[in-house]
Amino acid sequence: MDREHPTSASMAEFLRSARSRLTPQEAGLDDPGLGRRRVSGLRREELARLAGVSVDYYTRLEQGRSPSASAEVLDALATALHLDDAERSHLHTLARPRPARRRSRPRPQRVHPATWDLLDTLQQTCRPAFVLGRRLDVLAHNQLAGRLITDFRALPAAERNQARFVFLDPHARELYRDWTRVAADTAAMLRLDAGRHPDDPALSALVGELSIHSQEFRRFWSDNKVHRRTTGTKDYHHPLVGDLTITYQALTPADDPDQTLFVYGTEPGSPSETALRLLAGWGAEAVGTRGVTARTPGARSKTDDLREGPRPPEDLSGDAPG
Repeated sequence: MDREHPTSASMAEFLRSARSRLTPQEAGLDDPGLGRRRVSGLRREELARLAGVSVDYYTRLEQGRSPSASAEVLDALATALHLDDAERSHLHTLARPRPARRRSRPRPQRVHPATWDLLDTLQQTCRPAFVLGRRLDVLAHNQLAGRLITDFRALPAAERNQARFVFLDPHARELYRDWTRVAADTAAMLRLDAGRHPDDPALSALVGELSIHSQEFRRFWSDNKVHRRTTGTKDYHHPLVGDLTITYQALTPADDPDQTLFVYGTEPGSPSETALRLLAGWGAEAVGTRGVTARTPGARSKTDDLREGPRPPEDLSGDAPG
């Protein structure tokens, strides 16, 4: 009797989820019996036909009874399922055999000094910017990003995490005008990270914590969707400056694929640009810690303050492996 392989189990779950979301019409199938279906998604035999594999072979993959699949088969399945680039990459990652090993704490996440300098430069051009690491840990942000979102430096080390903020902090629901979309994307980003780091105990603990305390997270996590942010827009409702539409671009350093630098901006001459500049010039007393990293003019420099700023728990514990 075939046993479920640890690697193929995750891949099987992802395949089932992706198949259930794709309708026959979206897949380009023309079947007179579509109106009599019991499920809205593709049947196994339909997906197998679209991907050019046997029904038996695909069934074994989806039931976690096949330990591996070739890159050609995975690409055929990804194309048949209409997966985007992030989803296609995630499928390949899940299918990659992983050697059995004892769980251990991953190496500390450290922001390169040049990145700190870039955050300062972006601050001077009125651009909020921050760095996310594994598990969506907030590793660094400039002053304006703290004023726009929240001052992660004021939080305990273990709570400096974007997913925790989105799902567990009431301020996030007021800040993001489309909180549901932001929350769904955040869960999907965390799911993508889980595929790359399945043996990270801190990530497993975070998923468990969010699952216990957030019904919405449980729902989005069970969707098994993945998402990689590249460029886009995000709508905010800031308690001090009102509504803003922010553009963003995500940049990944070549020497550390686990870190992502997010750079925010606004359309030149727009009300959002005016609001962001107003927020940049606001004093610390007015801003506080909700939507905020703030200092009055003439206080310590941004660099002096932020270089001891947001770091993940392993950097602050003092006993993390080097």
